[in-house]
Amino acid sequence: MPTTRVLLVDDNPAIRAAAARLLASRFDVIGAVSDGQSAVEAFAKLAPDIVVMDISMPILNGIEAARILRKTHPAAKVIFFTVDGSADLQHVAMETGALGYVLKKRMGADLVEAIKVAMVGNKFVSPDS
Repeated sequence: MPTTRVLLVDDNPAIRAAAARLLASRFDVIGAVSDGQSAVEAFAKLAPDIVVMDISMPILNGIEAARILRKTHPAAKVIFFTVDGSADLQHVAMETGALGYVLKKRMGADLVEAIKVAMVGNKFVSPDS
């Protein structure tokens, strides 16, 4: 059975590594990049099934990167992965067409489930957001 191919996008190397370790036993982590522009480029090269992406990053933030991905690859599945639990940011993020909004403090509890839910086309939001 093919495994879900995940692209991780976060400017913090420790967070990228922790997320990769968490996901590696369930999914195929095919790439990890540190900014939104690199995410757009990596998506075009790697064709992941899903992108797990931070919002606040250098060069191109996650919101803008998600908007670009949705224009260039309308079927792209994005889960935002952030420290910011504000309702306003969550609303803006989900308006990009994202299928998930996971708080980093809930990574262990929510990230795997968010990917599973998004892969069948449903939305997942961390309960604390």
